[in-house]
Amino acid sequence: MSRDTDVLVLGGAGVDTIVHVPELPLPYADSYMIPDGIRTRAGQTGDFMSLGLTALGLRTHHLDFLGDDPEGDLVRALHDERGIALTAIPQPAGTKRAVNLVGPDGRRLSLYDSSRGGPGDRLPEATVRELAGRSRHAHVSITQPCAHALPALRETGVTISTDLHDWDGENPYHEPFALAADVVFLSAARLTHPERTLRRIAERGRARVVVATAGAEGAHLLADGELTPVPPAAPPAPVVDSNGAGDAFAAAFLFGFLNGEPPRRCARYGALAGAHACTVPSTQVDAIDRETLLARAAAEPEGAAPVTGA
Repeated sequence: MSRDTDVLVLGGAGVDTIVHVPELPLPYADSYMIPDGIRTRAGQTGDFMSLGLTALGLRTHHLDFLGDDPEGDLVRALHDERGIALTAIPQPAGTKRAVNLVGPDGRRLSLYDSSRGGPGDRLPEATVRELAGRSRHAHVSITQPCAHALPALRETGVTISTDLHDWDGENPYHEPFALAADVVFLSAARLTHPERTLRRIAERGRARVVVATAGAEGAHLLADGELTPVPPAAPPAPVVDSNGAGDAFAAAFLFGFLNGEPPRRCARYGALAGAHACTVPSTQVDAIDRETLLARAAAEPEGAAPVTGA
């Protein structure tokens, strides 16, 4: 079968309602006036991954559940506008949605509506196998239907990546994703000992590369047994919102990975793309393109040497 897709993205389709608040945490009050407006736009983790990969020139196909509702129409329209192939499985419970409270410094608090699905939801195995068989790589969101798709993906022989987001290193829900993927991304925000967690993922699972992003401090890269600090990239404009920065990092890393670049170079791409994402207002979706990424990578040093020790 022809591999006419570079990356199959599973899960993570939905809409966010963006509310800019005066501070986080938000003190209790009966009401707040929001002068910037309250806006709903398409774009959750799978959508951002698909956008980022497509902007970097990778042929991308997105598979997930969508409802027959206005929110689902927003997601479909976004994919149509950006030329991203989308296979939408009907979801009677409706399209996934969330509310993002965004502070003046760009930090966010996300409130997810977990009612838009059920424990019995499954991505059709025949569809998963058919799309994976046409793909070079699969990126898997940590949703319950995607967990059930992991065995079928592995059997197709496609390489897999996943993003564990703010995993604490202990919650057993995340382990099937962490142990099934060849490339694992996660945030260091809730990790008490990032190196220990990264090494445990690599030792117990299939991961060749594990990356923990650390916001303005950069990232931790574990590859070939070496832990390397990845320095942060300078944002090209003022930071306005961190939403989508982790997805941007992962998309740019995979761009390098699928083009045969060494892990440190892939991580540098990720840092540059993540910094770019932090300058994009939360009401917009604007991923860094290939030309801009490569130009910035050429203009900035690649990063630091490996470190050792626990």
